[in-house]
Order: sequence, then C-alpha cells, then structure tokens
Amino acid sequence: MKEVKVASIQFEHKDGDKASNMKKIEEFVIAASKENVDIIVFPECCVTGYWFLRKLSKEELLALAENLSNSETSRELLALSKTYNMTIGVGLLEVDDDNNIYNTYLVAMPDGRVESHRKLHCFVSEHMSSGDEYTVFDTPQGCKLGVLVCYDNNIIENARMTALNGADIILAPHQTGGCKTDDPNKMGIIETQLWENRENDPESIEREFKGDKGRGWLLRWLPSRAHDNGVFYIFSNGVGKDDDEIRTGNAMILDTYGRILSETWKACDAMVISTLDPKLREHNTGRRWMTARRPSLYGPLAESTSNEVDIRTARFSGKGA
Repeated sequence: MKEVKVASIQFEHKDGDKASNMKKIEEFVIAASKENVDIIVFPECCVTGYWFLRKLSKEELLALAENLSNSETSRELLALSKTYNMTIGVGLLEVDDDNNIYNTYLVAMPDGRVESHRKLHCFVSEHMSSGDEYTVFDTPQGCKLGVLVCYDNNIIENARMTALNGADIILAPHQTGGCKTDDPNKMGIIETQLWENRENDPESIEREFKGDKGRGWLLRWLPSRAHDNGVFYIFSNGVGKDDDEIRTGNAMILDTYGRILSETWKACDAMVISTLDPKLREHNTGRRWMTARRPSLYGPLAESTSNEVDIRTARFSGKGA
C-alpha cells in the first residue's frame, strides 16, 4: 500500500432527484481536488435517496435504477474521476438484465475502470435483492479497496472476509443514525424540529449527533471492525432528512488500530480528510492476530444454526438497526 489522501463525505440528499444529488457530488469532488484528495467516499444511495425507497413500487424503483452496462451515473463519475484524477465512490440503484434491483455502490477510477458492490444485506424494499459477492480491487493510487454497504458492516464475518481478500481500506457508505426503535439500548429517533432549527440552535442537534443516536452508537462497534482486521475504515453517511428520519452524519476516518483520524458531528453537509500511513498496514495488532487464526476450528461458521432468517425479518423484527 502507498500513502493516500482520503475524504469522507456526509450530505443531505434529495429523494429521487438524481441530477441535484450528482451536482452536490461534483461540488464535493471539486473541493476535494483542491486538497489533493486521492479517494473520496460518498454515502449509501446518495444518488437516488434512500429511506423513501421502501414506499416505492417495483415499477417506481425500476424508473430510478440503472443498468451498469449503460449507466449515465457511471459515465458522469468516470468523467469526474479522470478530470480530477480521483477515485470516487457513490451509492445508487442498479437493475440487471433480469430486472433484479440492487442497492449498489459504484467506484469510478481515473484509469477508466468502474467497480461495483451489491449490498449483501439489503432490506429497504421487498422488491430489491441482496448481492452475494465480496468486493476487493486495486486502485491506481496503489492500494486495495473493499466495500461494505451499511448493514453489511454489522455482520462481523463480512469485515473479516473483506480483509482476508486483501483490502487495505474498507469503504463503509451508510444511511444510519436516528433510526426509529422501541429499544432504549439502540439509536432512537431525532426530532425533525431539531434539524430544521439547526442554524439557530446548533448545540441541540449536535448533542444528539454526538450521543447514542449517532457517534455513541458507532463507537460501540465501528473501531473494532478496523482494529480487529488491521484495515483503514472510511465511514460515510447521510445527514439530515432521509424521508421521515434524521440521519446523523458523523463522517469518520479510522486507522488500522481503530483510532479516529478525522471526524465531524456537525449538522450540515461536510467533508473530513486524512492521509493514510501505509506503515500502519504493515505492522498492527489486527493483522498479527489474523496470522494466528486456526481455520480448522471455524467450520461451524459456514454452517446453518437453523436460527438464521432473511434480512428483512432480521432488520424489522428488531425494530431498529
């Protein structure tokens, strides 16, 4: 791995307005280019919008989705990537040739390549399918990127498999924080009025973003994904209104020890930037622990316990993330 400068973005998307969302993406890319950023990471489904998707019919989802063999978003991203010599990751809806719809993350690179990851644990709509492959690839910047979208990161095996496949950095685009739940141990709703009054009273909304509905919840598990697998983690998230919930942003970049290199809890569109030191990939606790693995013990991990359920049942029966 070579030294790379990375950026994580949080922004408030407009539901179903791909042109407006792409304009905001372009503005962030231009701003990042002035800081000599190599890799920029945008949130899950930031091109299309996210939580409102659960209300759409299959026909309405298909109208938003793109076939990657002829994708306008892919072409626009590649143009931006080449112009600004930057690797760019964004989330959108994909439709394949059989009309299967996926929550997909695209990564465009200045050498003309586009890689994609289909969310492994897709629950937002009964009309959408989950992917079934891990995604790790080389970049022109001299590092290997892996991608796990939102709920994918909650399953610890996914982070380990992505690391075992050689990822130096895991991109973790999300739409989370402020989720409705009846369990006080989980995130919990953020009042819309706090967001709408954020300019007059930034302290109140930032208190929520820093607390257990946002940053506090993330810090229970996110640093361990980086540390235990010896990888850098780039957490990107929506912020503000996501249909009837308020996302908490908390854009964050973590090193291979799970330490936070840069972050924000501001209640606005924002970018955080860090330079990743490749020496931290060569020698760290997580990578050493991984060399001590005993795969012969782990066969049961790949066997059913009969307690597994489909992702929509797992997500919604728990009434929260």
